[in-house]
Amino acid sequence: MPRDLERWKLRGPTIICRSFVFKIAASIESYMSDSASLKIDGEVDRPAQLSRADLAAIAPEYQIADISQLDPKRRGRAVRLIGVLSQAGARDAAGWLTLHAAADDFHASIPLDAVRDRAVLIYELDGAALPASAGGPFRFFIPDFAACHTADVDECANVKFVDRIELSRERGHDNRPEDERQHAALHQHEHESPAPDSQGPKTQRDNPEPAT
Repeated sequence: MPRDLERWKLRGPTIICRSFVFKIAASIESYMSDSASLKIDGEVDRPAQLSRADLAAIAPEYQIADISQLDPKRRGRAVRLIGVLSQAGARDAAGWLTLHAAADDFHASIPLDAVRDRAVLIYELDGAALPASAGGPFRFFIPDFAACHTADVDECANVKFVDRIELSRERGHDNRPEDERQHAALHQHEHESPAPDSQGPKTQRDNPEPAT
């Protein structure tokens, strides 16, 4: 038997197997993204559990066909935070908005008034659910966060993998880095770790690179 053919026979099934596994993993991620929902609770009149379809059904005036209109480095369909909050009926007493990402146990609590009219939720890319590799299924994003003019709103307030938005009277749970050393360590770790997938959660925080 030719040596090349022998090598192909040994390696062929492995290649096919790996390809099959990658396809299955992609299918699982697609299913999980499509079935994911965003919980909104706390100081609201109507606690809600919103799917991608629900976000897409929010009034057109809150929809952004492509986030590149606000940030040329990013892509994806988004809906303005104010439109999302209208679905749950945010109470006047709500002063803080806390973003929860269970996938990597990350939480950020920021003043609601600072981001109410500025922040968006990216939920779709190329007609499909926003993938985990881009911070999906739901990614909170504040275009030009520095314009909020508050130390509580920083780069790490752009939270990936968001699954819950909590409104409260006081500041909520927040485990963002507290100094430059912690911040640098966090972003170093994110570049070394893949996004959460079907194999379990892994840490990967937001960075200045495009969502795609």
